[in-house]
Amino acid sequence: MNDSTAQMGFQVGKSAVMAGQEYVEQNLNRYVSMSVLKHYFNVSNSYVVNKMYLVLFPWRHRPWSRQQRISSNGQDGYFLPPREDINSPDMYIPVMAFVTYILVSTLIAGLRGAFRPELLGVTATAAFVVVFVEILALKLGCYLLSISNESQLLDLIAYSGYKFIGVIVTLVVSEVVNRGGGAGGWVGWTVFAYTFLANAFFLLRSLKYVLLPENSPHSAGGAMHTVARSQRTRRTQFLFIYSYIVQLIFMWALSRQETGPKVIRA
Repeated sequence: MNDSTAQMGFQVGKSAVMAGQEYVEQNLNRYVSMSVLKHYFNVSNSYVVNKMYLVLFPWRHRPWSRQQRISSNGQDGYFLPPREDINSPDMYIPVMAFVTYILVSTLIAGLRGAFRPELLGVTATAAFVVVFVEILALKLGCYLLSISNESQLLDLIAYSGYKFIGVIVTLVVSEVVNRGGGAGGWVGWTVFAYTFLANAFFLLRSLKYVLLPENSPHSAGGAMHTVARSQRTRRTQFLFIYSYIVQLIFMWALSRQETGPKVIRA
C-alpha cells in the first residue's frame, strides 16, 4: 500500500467519524441540549476527589446551596459548572462509577473462581435496568410534581448515579475483610448501612435545592422559583421517599448482585 492510498483511507475514515459524530449530536439534540449536557461533564481532578469524599462523608459539609454567577446583563444568573462548585451535580462521576461497578463485580467473581464470559453482560444489564427504572420513576415524579425544567430533570438523573460509589465501597471492603465471603456478615451489613445513610443524607441535602428552591432575585436557568405550599409538601414527601426508601432498595439490589459462589481449588 503506497502513501497516497493510505492518506486517502485516512481521509475517508476521518470524514466518516466526523459524519457519525455530527449525526449523533443532531439526533441527541432532539432530546437534550448538547450545551446543557456538556455542563455536567465540566469537571476537574480536584472536583472528582472532593465530590467522592463528600458523597461518602457528607455529615459536616456546609453550605449545600449551589453557587451562581450573574450574567453580563446584570439580571439573569446561572449555576457554576462542577469544576467551580463542589455542590454542583455532574455526570462524569456517575458514569465512571457505573462502569467501575460492572468491572468490580466481575473482578470479584473472577477472584472467587466463578467468572463466566456472560457475567459481564449480565451485570451490566442488571445495573442498567436499575438506572433505567430509577430514571423512569424520576420522570414520573417530575411530571406529578410539575417539574418541567430540563436542567432540573438532568440534575435528578445526575444525582441518581452517586449511589454506585457507596455500592462499590461496600463490595470492595466486604470482599477484602470477609476474604471472598461476599457482602454478607456483620462487616458487609455495617459498611452497607453506612454508605446507604451517607448517600441518603447527601441526596436529602443536595436535592433540597432542586425540588424545593428558595426565592431568588436572579433566575438560574429557570430553576429558582416560588413553590406553592401544597406542591412543596408533595415534593418534600417525594424527596424523603426517594432519598431513603428508593435508594435503600436499589443499593441493596446492586450490592447483593450475585457473582457466583467462591470456588475452592485443591
